[in-house]
Amino acid sequence: MVTPAKTVELFRRLSEAPGPSGQEGEVRAIIRPEVEKLVDEVRTDTLGDLIAHRKGRGKRVMIAAHMDEVALMVSHIEKEGLLRFRKVGGIDDRVLLTKTVYVGKDRLPGVIGAKPIHLQDPKERGQVIRLDNLFIDIGAKSQEEAEKLVKVGEYAVFTTSFERFGGGLVKGKALDDRAGCMVLLETLRSLRETALKLDVYGVFTVQEEVGTRGAAVTAYDIAPDIGFVLEGTVCSDTPGTDPQGQSTVIGAGPAISIMDAGTIADRRMVDFLVATADENGIPHQFRRATSGGNDGARIHLAREGAPTASISVPCRYIHSPVSVCSLDDLQNAARLLEAALKKIAEGGLKL
Repeated sequence: MVTPAKTVELFRRLSEAPGPSGQEGEVRAIIRPEVEKLVDEVRTDTLGDLIAHRKGRGKRVMIAAHMDEVALMVSHIEKEGLLRFRKVGGIDDRVLLTKTVYVGKDRLPGVIGAKPIHLQDPKERGQVIRLDNLFIDIGAKSQEEAEKLVKVGEYAVFTTSFERFGGGLVKGKALDDRAGCMVLLETLRSLRETALKLDVYGVFTVQEEVGTRGAAVTAYDIAPDIGFVLEGTVCSDTPGTDPQGQSTVIGAGPAISIMDAGTIADRRMVDFLVATADENGIPHQFRRATSGGNDGARIHLAREGAPTASISVPCRYIHSPVSVCSLDDLQNAARLLEAALKKIAEGGLKL
């Protein structure tokens, strides 16, 4: 499957844009002009969720993909000019040391440091360096110098560049969930000229990584009849992982979730997605893990409740400075969602 160069370029821009939870503005600014061409109405709510409404008759369908990414927040400035920090979202301490970051809106360069191995005692060398022993070095010589450049409470994001590599793969930061944002944009683009008897809300949510907060607000507002979540999900198809523990496999198609820490998917929705994929020759797989969660945790509980299911793009090394996903998986996720929406509009989903 050939992915158009314009699609890859948009994916690059989304991946490289900083968008920590609560500061998704730059990502939203990229998405808005793209989605305005595809729907009837676009608005931003109080929290910052971007809601794209494709007006129609019939069932009200909410499709969510979150804009925010895991990041760091400056919590203290040491007298030596080094920045202490806390995590925003779930990040493993083991992936932080020596990674480069941009701090604040002006993208001040920094590097995450710790005591060098030469100065560690034998016990320290056998342990993971904990967050409390890490700091961000911005090259400042003193607290006073650092305070002129950075304020406590400012965010830091990883500096990873987006690139294509291997056989149809890409690497970059924040593929969870810029991959889902791309699937939503691609689906709305494919449906632009289609007379679809559905009321479709494409929602680019905020603050998913810190408690699916944007989805809670938008799901209450929209009160959907049906919910879909588009997500970059965990993939562990690497050496040393038994097949039963791999969760997903990159390149095997979009993953359909049965259960995670926040949602047990409506089985009718799961069966419907599998049947739709089979009918259209779309490769797919099950997400074989029950940990983690996404915006579906809020959508399926909104008001009287809404049948909800997730379509995910497998991403290796998720919640780290760099992740990897397949462009084919992304395109097939969009194909599956488009086919599902058309089938729903024709009355093919019995709830």
